[in-house]
Amino acid sequence: MCVRVHAGQTRKGSGAPYVFHPLAVAGLVADAGGDENQIIAAVLHDAVEDGGGEPVRAEIERRFGADVTAMVVAASDTDQTPKPPWRPRKEAFVTRIRDESPRVKLVVCADKVHNAQALVRDLEAIEPDVWKRFNGGKDGTLWYYRAVAEAIARGWDHPLARELVRTAAGLGGE
Repeated sequence: MCVRVHAGQTRKGSGAPYVFHPLAVAGLVADAGGDENQIIAAVLHDAVEDGGGEPVRAEIERRFGADVTAMVVAASDTDQTPKPPWRPRKEAFVTRIRDESPRVKLVVCADKVHNAQALVRDLEAIEPDVWKRFNGGKDGTLWYYRAVAEAIARGWDHPLARELVRTAAGLGGE
């Protein structure tokens, strides 16, 4: 399902097939001790947001059950097409993720760690042009990664959360 949903999509920086991102996120979740449903949710974490909204959510629920679906929905900042405006959507996500369960935070954290690490690599290779590809620009993107890191780490002391806080703090050379 992941391959089908993300067919033809590529990563913003490297241009690699997008499907490698959810697979890498699933690997981080597995390495951090995630269970089978968390690993499946990690593979599908972008499917609703970037691959079809409500029809995809319904397919995930039918195929993988309510637990996986709840984690995928929690990891998504919208299921609407077109997406709502960037800043309010991200602010709402940050607010919501603060109080999510550790099970959900693991999936979201793995996603953000993988994205932040890719951003660090891109900054080392092509900075400052890298910021042009983000809807939030440099300032908004830095705010978002740092706010998500803080929200995830709130009440959840986990090595992956600490990694996200470190990586987000180091973005932008500040």
